[in-house]
Parts: sequence; C-alpha cells; structure tokens
Amino acid sequence: MRGFTLLELLVVLTILGLLAALAGPQLMGLLGGAKTKAAKLQIERLETVLDLYKLDVGRYPSTQQGLAALLVQPDGVDGWNGPYLKKAEGALDPWRKPYHYRAPGEHGAFDIHTLGADQREGGSGEDRDVSNW
Repeated sequence: MRGFTLLELLVVLTILGLLAALAGPQLMGLLGGAKTKAAKLQIERLETVLDLYKLDVGRYPSTQQGLAALLVQPDGVDGWNGPYLKKAEGALDPWRKPYHYRAPGEHGAFDIHTLGADQREGGSGEDRDVSNW
C-alpha cells in the first residue's frame, strides 16, 4: 500500500483553498439575491392574503391594526374568518424583521415593504428595499 506524500496533500489543499476563495463570494452573492427574491414572493403572498381579508371584512386592516390582523381578530371587526396566516413568521421578512405596512398606502390601497438586510432605505443587492409598488 502506498500513501500520499506530504507534498501531494499540500498541493490538493492549495487547490481546494483556491477554489473556495474563488467560489465563496459567488455563492454568498447568490444567497443574498435569494433573500431579496424571497421577500418579493412573500410580499405578493401577503397581497393575496390581504385581498382575502378584504373580501371577508369589507376593508383592509388599518395601519394601526397592521399585519397582526391577519393572525388575530381585531376588536370591533365583523366578518373576520381567519387566521389568514398559519404562523406569525408569515409577517416577517427573510431577515426576520416585520414588514412595514400602511393602509391606506401612498402607492395604492396598502403599502408593504422591507428595508432589506441593512434595515436602511435604499441600498443594492441584499440591502435593497423590496416593496409592492
């Protein structure tokens, strides 16, 4: 039986290190883009759920009621047929922060948005804001 020499092992480890250094940043970029895409899909889902809420109640939840109205019946609301979301996590963005909700909205009947990973307005990549307008 013949084993590997130390030199052969060092060459293989060097090659693996180079591959990781080249591929690592690319993979991290893809993961960041995936969260932004997930946020867009979640916002589209929330729009659909809010439309169901409106069909039952006759109006969208107010800004004060927020997206919590999809989980627990607000006081004084008739026709509520929820919960409209299975879990409270459905109202959290991929960065585990609550979505910003306003009704009536500045851009439509309601506005939903997230500020991305950096939780500041603007940005690009994973820090990009995602909204329903």
